[in-house]
Amino acid sequence: MPGQTAPHDSGPGVDRDAAAAPRPVHERSAADAGRPRRDRSWPPAPDPLPFPVIDNHCHLDFADGDEHLDVDEHIERARAVGVDAMITIGSDREAAHWTADLLAREPRLRGGVAVHPNEAALHARGTDHEGREMIPLDEAIAEIDRLVRGPGMVVVGETGLDWFRTSRKDERARTAQLDAFRAHIALAKETGLPLQIHDRDAHRDVLEVLDADGAPERTVLHCFSGDAEFARACVDRGFYLSFAGTATFKNAENLRAALAAVGIGRVMVETDAPFLTPAPYRGRPNSSYLIPLTMAQIAESTGTELEAACRAVRATTREVYGWPAA
Repeated sequence: MPGQTAPHDSGPGVDRDAAAAPRPVHERSAADAGRPRRDRSWPPAPDPLPFPVIDNHCHLDFADGDEHLDVDEHIERARAVGVDAMITIGSDREAAHWTADLLAREPRLRGGVAVHPNEAALHARGTDHEGREMIPLDEAIAEIDRLVRGPGMVVVGETGLDWFRTSRKDERARTAQLDAFRAHIALAKETGLPLQIHDRDAHRDVLEVLDADGAPERTVLHCFSGDAEFARACVDRGFYLSFAGTATFKNAENLRAALAAVGIGRVMVETDAPFLTPAPYRGRPNSSYLIPLTMAQIAESTGTELEAACRAVRATTREVYGWPAA
């Protein structure tokens, strides 16, 4: 982006103490409520990549692990293994404001904000899961409209449709998700920013909305979850596919088949950290420094030598998000 600092370059005159990142606003443990106890130790660092890549989707607003890692530690651990930049996503109201605050202080990062589809359903209902009052959906989207125009913002997202956590049969929730999705599509086109899509159990409906409304020029299927047929349908429309640690899971043959079907050309890599930790550390805390495990799988599934895969993924990521040369 013109006038912005290159990835992970704090730039001249930046006071690291004065620019200290705010503490995360969410705890991963809250999302795990009611689930079996898990190993919260940090996995060891994998071997460094032969060429650097960018984590195009993580959530630094979430804290996890048996020891808290601050933003500097996430950045330095990632840099040590060849992940030299990260895009952090705020996908609820609190996280969106936190992300905007972080990016205003931290020129080494980029980010994006949106109303997550499941959050859209809650805004329409008027209360969150704990019964606390929420502002109307149109007001929440207006806040996103303002925040996404701030410093360091490079993407509108994540938005889309989720029929896993929000029932498609719930008319009010379904309408809210569709309305929010369409509003974010319009915002991405208005601002000229790419769009990151959350698609869970909603492949057909996501394509129908994008076909009807017209997809932004740069549209990314974040944490791609479809099969080879859906991957081809997305790439045929000019979309980009971002793969997370799920591609390494034993039961994810559909993702590896999707990678094989479309090749490396329109593929990017992400963590969705602190979630979706790649094998063999599934269930443990996730951070950008574990991306080499996912990149190895992307290279293998696309039949690409690892360094060539890294170079292709980095080039695509820079193209999609308008990233300057390091």
